[in-house]
Amino acid sequence: MSVGLTVVAAVLVAIGLVGVVVTVLPGLLLVVAGIAVWAVPRGDAVGWTVLGIAVGIAVLGTVAKYLLPGRALRAAGVPGRTLALGAVLGIVGFFVIPVVGLFIGFVAGVYLAEFVRLGDHARAWPSTRGALRAVGWSILIELAAGLLATAVWIVGMVFF
Repeated sequence: MSVGLTVVAAVLVAIGLVGVVVTVLPGLLLVVAGIAVWAVPRGDAVGWTVLGIAVGIAVLGTVAKYLLPGRALRAAGVPGRTLALGAVLGIVGFFVIPVVGLFIGFVAGVYLAEFVRLGDHARAWPSTRGALRAVGWSILIELAAGLLATAVWIVGMVFF
């Protein structure tokens, strides 16, 4: 195994983990891509097993990051159109304010939609807090999946 490929893999994994938190980059995809850069050239059972486990973790993490926070938002009574407006303003914010604009736009969109729907700040703010919690949980779930996939890769590298 080439040291250069291992370094490239490590850089991709690190960028992917940062991308999970910053939400500008496709975090889990980069983590899996980094592991693949290490695993595919090996061409042995260890490499393929590590890559398969990492892909499985990434898929489960991706599903969980959408299902679990979404369920909490529905239970809190936040309608889908509120989340849609939050997503649209999040995308606009991403281009207007680099790095943090996605987050700021999403929160602003949810607040505005709930303010219009409910009529006052006192009733709109709890929905906005619920959306913030959901975004936080989504990031934590994706980060946990990325770290777990990274741990599997490190174990495969060090012990096999």
